[in-house]
Amino acid sequence: MIPKPLAAVLAAAITLCAASSAQTPTHYEPTLESLDQHPLPQWYAGAKVGIFIHWGLYSVPGWAPVSHADHDFSSADYIKYNPYAEWYLNVLRIPGSPTAQYHKQHFGDAGYYDFAPAFNRESKKWNPDKMAAVFKDAGARYVVLTTKHHEGFTLWPSTTPNPTPSLKPNQLHAERDIVGDLTSAVQKQGMKMGLYYSGGYDWTFNTGPIETEKDYQSVKPESKAYGDYAFAQIHELIDRYKPAVLWNDIDWPKTGNALQVEADYYNALPDGVIDDRFGIKHSDFTSPEYEKKDQISEKKWEECRGLGRSFGYNRAEGEKETIAPGELISLLVDIVSKNGNLLLDVGPEADGTIPPIQMDRLKALGAWLKQNGEAIYDTVPWKEAVGKSAEGDDLRFTRKGDDLYVTVLGKPKGQTLTISDLQAKSGVKITQLGGNDELGSTEQSGGTRIALKGTPKGDYAYSFKLAGYAR
Repeated sequence: MIPKPLAAVLAAAITLCAASSAQTPTHYEPTLESLDQHPLPQWYAGAKVGIFIHWGLYSVPGWAPVSHADHDFSSADYIKYNPYAEWYLNVLRIPGSPTAQYHKQHFGDAGYYDFAPAFNRESKKWNPDKMAAVFKDAGARYVVLTTKHHEGFTLWPSTTPNPTPSLKPNQLHAERDIVGDLTSAVQKQGMKMGLYYSGGYDWTFNTGPIETEKDYQSVKPESKAYGDYAFAQIHELIDRYKPAVLWNDIDWPKTGNALQVEADYYNALPDGVIDDRFGIKHSDFTSPEYEKKDQISEKKWEECRGLGRSFGYNRAEGEKETIAPGELISLLVDIVSKNGNLLLDVGPEADGTIPPIQMDRLKALGAWLKQNGEAIYDTVPWKEAVGKSAEGDDLRFTRKGDDLYVTVLGKPKGQTLTISDLQAKSGVKITQLGGNDELGSTEQSGGTRIALKGTPKGDYAYSFKLAGYAR
């Protein structure tokens, strides 16, 4: 539980987020002192649900082993058996790896960048408006697309020349302006569009591979040529597409002037947000990966994870590797109760098709949010995030204005919810979201007992509104 004085400070800081924007400097300088003056935009604080998209040349083979997919990044054989399909090129370069064997069996001696013609052919079939509508129906408020992953292949027609002599220009970027097409489609749906860029790794600048944990640092390109290249490309993205989120990965080359990049971004988009992976001590939010928090975080955070164990499309994944609908919804509720957003990843096939098992999860999430989104969107943490009913239900708390929301993870275990942490108050109207009937409540040993009307249907989470309780 978070200490009550700290909770009050946190809630006040989040509530006043929009008001603080009035004090925003009109011009940001490339210093930590200046960048740290950037307020967290209210749109991002309240959005809660974003969709991550990992799409690139790796989507053509669309494969990674699943036998070691437990995300123990420090294990000795993790990289060789990496379950992240978007790391296909790196693992392909490791002799004897499952990916190298798979590639030999299915593609013979073809090089990785020989996938470019297939990707360009298939991606021309993609309908960005249809994809954006799927994300809107899933309840997303923003979308983040991988414009360039570690492989160095860009999803927009970059005009910055790549100096790698062994590769042809048509192997280094998509023929279609995927970034531009999706940005337009997402914005038409009323969502914000964010862009991911792999600044720390670009495997066109080094042959690698990354085989050990020590290699994570040693293979980062740090030449002036790469720093200039990354600096020019990310400015292309800022200038052309004006992303609401600038999501860098791994690190930023020391030769690429991260402070200047962030200052230029804020000056171009004061209402934008930046993640914590630029290698400097400034960010609008932190970005844990396949991790959760035990308590409310004063700093805004964003959990990123795939619907499966991979971010990129992996045809080897099935039901066992994919998060169950109820688990997904409980994860979202838990994250939001602790001041986080969920950036949920989909890995499309080369033609932009979202795999059926992932579509199933998106539809389940969207249906739940349609009924219960009031307890999620634009909320702030309450003084406590986690609770337990006397009946044994796991509970999460959120607040919006004077209203408190209690969400039960899973189906309620009985006909009542007895919550000792909620001191009984008169004049509080209690309803289940999705229904209009007022639920009765009584004082029970200093707490509140809510009488349910019948047994709620379904097996996911259930949200209850206590109007005026937080007044």
